[in-house]
Amino acid sequence: MKFIKRLDLFILGNFLTLFAGTFCISLFVVMMQFLWKFIDELVGKGLTFDVYVQFFFYAAETLVPLALPLAILLASLISFGNIGERLELLAIKAAGISLFRTLRPLIILISLLSFASFHFQNKIVPDAQLKLTQMLYSMRTKSPELEIPEGVFYDGIRDINLFVEKKNKETGMLYDVVIYNMQEGVNNAHIILADSAKLETASNKMHLLLHLYQGELFENLQSGALKTRNVPYRRETFVEKHFIIDFDTNFNMADEEDVSGSARTKSMSQLVHDIDSMETHHDSLSVAFAHNMQRGNLSIPHKARISDYDSVTVSHMRDSVKRLLQEEEQAFVAHKEIAAKEKPKSSVSMEALLDSVDNMVMQRVITTALQKVSAQEIDISTKANMMEYGNNQIRRHQIEFWTKITMSLACLLFFFIGAPLGAIIRKGGLGFPVVVAVIIFIVYYIINTFGMKVGREGGMPVWLGMWLSTMVLAPLGVFFTVKSNNDSAVFNMDAYVGFGKKLLGIRTKRNITKKEVIINDPDYVDAHQGLEQLIVASRDYYRSMPKFNVFGYMKYIALFCLGKYQDVQAEDIHCQLECLVETLSNSKDRVVLSLLNKYPVMDVHSFRFYRRRRRDIRTIIKNSETLKQHIYENIISVQ
Repeated sequence: MKFIKRLDLFILGNFLTLFAGTFCISLFVVMMQFLWKFIDELVGKGLTFDVYVQFFFYAAETLVPLALPLAILLASLISFGNIGERLELLAIKAAGISLFRTLRPLIILISLLSFASFHFQNKIVPDAQLKLTQMLYSMRTKSPELEIPEGVFYDGIRDINLFVEKKNKETGMLYDVVIYNMQEGVNNAHIILADSAKLETASNKMHLLLHLYQGELFENLQSGALKTRNVPYRRETFVEKHFIIDFDTNFNMADEEDVSGSARTKSMSQLVHDIDSMETHHDSLSVAFAHNMQRGNLSIPHKARISDYDSVTVSHMRDSVKRLLQEEEQAFVAHKEIAAKEKPKSSVSMEALLDSVDNMVMQRVITTALQKVSAQEIDISTKANMMEYGNNQIRRHQIEFWTKITMSLACLLFFFIGAPLGAIIRKGGLGFPVVVAVIIFIVYYIINTFGMKVGREGGMPVWLGMWLSTMVLAPLGVFFTVKSNNDSAVFNMDAYVGFGKKLLGIRTKRNITKKEVIINDPDYVDAHQGLEQLIVASRDYYRSMPKFNVFGYMKYIALFCLGKYQDVQAEDIHCQLECLVETLSNSKDRVVLSLLNKYPVMDVHSFRFYRRRRRDIRTIIKNSETLKQHIYENIISVQ
């Protein structure tokens, strides 16, 4: 414990308190997103409470690796925002403690959480995903809860369509019932009309008991008789009739072997073993297919090796088939043209020989050739689909392999984004920090989803697609960490506003008011002489200024790109003006203060607004003459 300082306990206490709350919030948010995705499998199935509890428990276990990085991002952002807002981070830095020393206990904690997340994904999540997939499969195959509506056909019972005009919810009686029983096929449908009926569930919950009263039954007696003109059928009138219908309402868990082949239900060692096995099987299968193609009617181009069979696409194979047909047709036409042009030594010409062949024989030969080519094309398509399915399964296993690593490192990535960003923003609570955290997480999720889908479809290597989000956001974390360590005002809005005003040429106006307490009155005699010097300097500068600023943009480029150009006269005038304004701002005369507010704020470091510079000089000359006259007549002469 001697290595743990009070500062470490303080930082850990602030973080862990917020982490517990943000983790619950993050897990709840991702659980709601998961719930809306599978809402159809949960509603209307008559599931018991314990089934729902198991379903949500397994779903929460599979979503913990996704909620953990978001919780770390929120907790680090809010905790350091609170510390910065209360000026505690400023006191820590003033004591000579660097930001990295402040983050040291949290870096160790987040590293342990990252390792725990990896272990959780490798050991617990595969079993939870297997149980969750098993339950989802069982929910999809479970019969829905029996809730027959009024006035519409109900098809919730297998092979039976039921229409009820009216029903009594208290007694369960159904009135004006029409039933289409298609258990023996559509052509042998039984149509039943009944005045009333009652539907009950058997005690074993495996069958439905249908009681019909006062009705008629129509039965087709000939299979496929709908295609004939006369259809024999049987008509039966009954007072009371009973049917037993298979309808399993129990929740039966599916076999684990049926759902255990998914990549999400496997650990890292299983994924590595299965990927190696599938790649070996895939390579041997591709070699066998390539040899089969080489021995058949089609052949792989000489540039393509057998090991490169994956690059031979279905479109290339189909083009080869069409090319063969075109070559055969062109060869046949060429032979026919040669036979027509050349006259052989024998008395029988080639054209006559071809014409002597029976049309039926020619048609049969062509049909046989087309059938062989079609069969070859189907065989190629089947083999290509088998290869594509194998590649898809390999990519899915690779995605799960890299997901376990990238989601674990996302904890460290989001911490090095959230903690420095909170120290820069210096805003705590659940306001602005939550908005920033959600935006960052959405960007990460979109990039990660994009990379995963492109990698799964084979558009880029799987490892690149899964590491794409990390490679994009890692420089952002480094940038925020460096800026926070150097106390840079990255999110200082005043700096951005000032830069925008400077870029657009927007100037602030003077706002000089009468001071309540004035220690020293201004020396109006010196101010009068200073105004005279200012007027002379401004007139000389105005005469030296050309009417058209031919080199204005060149000066602008030299100033902002090279930083060497200076306008000495303008800077002297600016300095004289600001000194006079500062001296006369202590005056009690309202007219003097009003004239001081009319002076423009000169921008001596920009040549983009040359005409405005000329107007400013004219305003300075005119306003200085007025102020000089007012000081002489109303202040100096009176004294």
